Amino acid sequence: MKQAPGTPTRRGFIAGAASLVASPAFAQSYNSAATTEVERDLSQSVRRNISSFRSMDWRPFFDTLRNGAVLVDISSRALHFWSEDGATYKLYPSSVPLTEDLTRRGRTSVVRKVEGPSWRPTPAMLERNPEWPSYIPPGPENPLGTHALYLGWTYYRIHGTHDTRKIGRRSSNGCVGLYNEHIAELFAMTKVGTQVLLI
Repeated sequence: MKQAPGTPTRRGFIAGAASLVASPAFAQSYNSAATTEVERDLSQSVRRNISSFRSMDWRPFFDTLRNGAVLVDISSRALHFWSEDGATYKLYPSSVPLTEDLTRRGRTSVVRKVEGPSWRPTPAMLERNPEWPSYIPPGPENPLGTHALYLGWTYYRIHGTHDTRKIGRRSSNGCVGLYNEHIAELFAMTKVGTQVLLI
C-alpha cells in the first residue's frame, strides 16, 4: 500500500530515534572539548559553572559537632555546615582554588570573623600579579565580599565575593568563596573555634 507524501514511515521513525539517542554523546564530546575547567580570566566567556549538591553526614568527617563544623569539598565545590546541636545543616555552592598548588587540605578552625573586611594580596599574589593594588578597603571592589571567616592557616579564608561568576568554579587564589548572602548567613551561624575541614 502506497503512503501519502509526508506521512511518517516506520523506517523514518527508527532513523530519527537513533539520531536522537546519538545526539547527547555527540553534544557531550563537543562540549567537553569547548569547556574550560580552570578559569584564569573571568572576563572571558566560560561555559562551565558547576557545584555538586549532595547532602552529606558529618560523622565520617568529625568526631563531634562541638563548636559546629564546616566541611569544604574542593572537588564538588560545595561547603557544608552543621550546627553544634546538629539541628541546622546548610549546603552552599562555593568557589575553590584555581590549581592544586594553590589548594590546601586538612583540619583547621575559624580564628577570626570580620564583617566588612579589607584585603591585601599575599606576597606570592603580588609576585604573580605585580599590577594588583597592595590594599583594597571594604566595599564593592573588595575581593573578600561582605564577610570573612579567617582560618588558622595564614592567608586562608572563607569569604564572600561581589563577582558571582566565580561561584561553582575553580577561580580563587586559595580561599573558599561564597555568594555574599550565603557568607552572611554562615557568618552568623559560626563562631571563633568552629572546626573546619577541607577535603
